[in-house]
Amino acid sequence: MTHVRNAAVALVVLLLLVGGAWSSWETAQHVLLSKGREHGTLTVTGCNEETCSGRYTPDSAGSSHHTLSIGHSVAAEKGETLPVVVKPGTEEAVRAGWGGGLHAWLPLGGALLLAAPLVGGGLRLVRTAWGFAAAGAAVLLGAFFAL
Repeated sequence: MTHVRNAAVALVVLLLLVGGAWSSWETAQHVLLSKGREHGTLTVTGCNEETCSGRYTPDSAGSSHHTLSIGHSVAAEKGETLPVVVKPGTEEAVRAGWGGGLHAWLPLGGALLLAAPLVGGGLRLVRTAWGFAAAGAAVLLGAFFAL
């Protein structure tokens, strides 16, 4: 019976971590694999509930983008200039650098924090659980301070 319980808890932990990584990768790929993508700076001119938009200045000539939008959570306030990577085929930008990278991995950080009590209590792997919790907290705090 113990093996069944351990297998069930391990499956839930695996689902949490895979879900967090999958959700994070949607944005993180643009930050981590930015070679060959369009880079530049975005000067925030206005925000609504979900997004901010502004003037885009590319690092290299030949860009067809003049204005872009970015998630409101990573854009600070009106007038701020942010380094960005343009999502291919869209008018959306992703914040570049450490702040953007850590922000992209927030879902995985949350999944690590959610999985920690399951690993510690359900699988009785206390040291591993503390490692999961520390890694998740590091991602969340890092994103908070980097942005």
